[in-house]
Amino acid sequence: MEKSIVSYKGFDKDLKCRGYQFEIGGTYEHDGEVKACNSGFHACEYPLDVFSYYAPADSRFAVVEQSGSIDKQGTDSKVASSRLTVTTEIGIPELVKAAIEYTIGRCNPIDPKSPASATGIQGAASATGDHSAASATGYQGAASATGDHSAASTTGYYSAASATGIRGAASASGIQGAASASGIQGAASASGIRGAASASGDQGAASATGYQGAASATGSYGTASATGDHSAASASGIQGAASATGIHSAASATGDYGAAGATGYRGAASATGHRGAASATGDRGAASATGIRGAASTTGICGAASATGDYGAASATGDYSTASATGDHSAASASGIQGAASATGIHSAASATGDYGAASATGIRGAASATGDYSAASATGIRGAASATGIRGAASASGDQGAASASGEHSVAMACGFEGKAKANEGSAIVLVNRDEDGAIRHIRCVIAGKEVKADTWYKLNDSGEFEEID
Repeated sequence: MEKSIVSYKGFDKDLKCRGYQFEIGGTYEHDGEVKACNSGFHACEYPLDVFSYYAPADSRFAVVEQSGSIDKQGTDSKVASSRLTVTTEIGIPELVKAAIEYTIGRCNPIDPKSPASATGIQGAASATGDHSAASATGYQGAASATGDHSAASTTGYYSAASATGIRGAASASGIQGAASASGIQGAASASGIRGAASASGDQGAASATGYQGAASATGSYGTASATGDHSAASASGIQGAASATGIHSAASATGDYGAAGATGYRGAASATGHRGAASATGDRGAASATGIRGAASTTGICGAASATGDYGAASATGDYSTASATGDHSAASASGIQGAASATGIHSAASATGDYGAASATGIRGAASATGDYSAASATGIRGAASATGIRGAASASGDQGAASASGEHSVAMACGFEGKAKANEGSAIVLVNRDEDGAIRHIRCVIAGKEVKADTWYKLNDSGEFEEID
């Protein structure tokens, strides 16, 4: 029978690896030499090794089966093969669970008579040797494995598991259990109610799926996932990721390239690291990404999104939502009813498309667009643009060489900066200012488009105080 290996593979968000497109359920063949790190299809036997190649923040992962010609390298568990089948897509919690099972499966067998095995009520188990394992399955049991490649597992109520060795794994699945894996590439999983999981080592992962559980992964490339109600997830390491999907949950990823997602009701997500991303999709959720090139998105009702870093973006699409992007080249969008969007950075843009929405872009060359009824758009930066297309909307461009456009019914377009321009549809008002080179006001005039001037036509106010058509 042909040998096959179950491994774990990372992909980009489109399920591609180095430009090669994969599909879930697909089988792929490689013709030619198979050599690890050089040719063939690659995956990792140890689940957390995939983070060395695909950061958890913006990647996808799957269980794969490798067969045919196989070659391995010595630096980690990477395997190259001539045939690869992508069997199932999995998330961070499943990777953590698989890492624990991988470690336990490679530990020395536990002698039931050894102190390293405690199955009774309030029992304790300790395994300090390399490749050792500790298991405490009884009520209030504790398990500790401090050796390299060690594993600790406790499944009883009020149990605790700690694996501090390199590549150690800790699992506490009972109610109010705790799991801690502080070694490099360690994994910690607490799936019981009010359980906690902490993996502080490099490339470590922590998963707490129970009610009010908490997960923290502070090491580089670490991941934290808390899916239970009222849960919290924190990943502060470089390229770390945090996900809290439960009601009232919170997710925080402060490391560079980190990502935080909170999809539950009233959840919050914060990613403060360089190029971090934060997403809160639940009602009344909040998302904040303060790092350079960070992004924040909240789609729930009353949600708020803030991206203050350079090149950051903030989007709040829910009703009563707000979006603020204050960094250079940033963008803010609030499309819900009564939403507001503000982008104060240079070259920034703000868009509020919902009814009663407001958009403000104060940076140089910024743009603001408010398309909802009764909406307002303001662009105060140099060469900024403001557009209000909703009924009774207002557009204001107060920066030098700014432009204001009002296309909605009974709207107002105002350009009050140096060499500003404005246009409006029929029945709407145009307000223009003419300034001298020192910025002093020479003239200010207001007209109604379609009566005193043409509708849907760009105008400036010349030095004589007259409206002048421009291209």
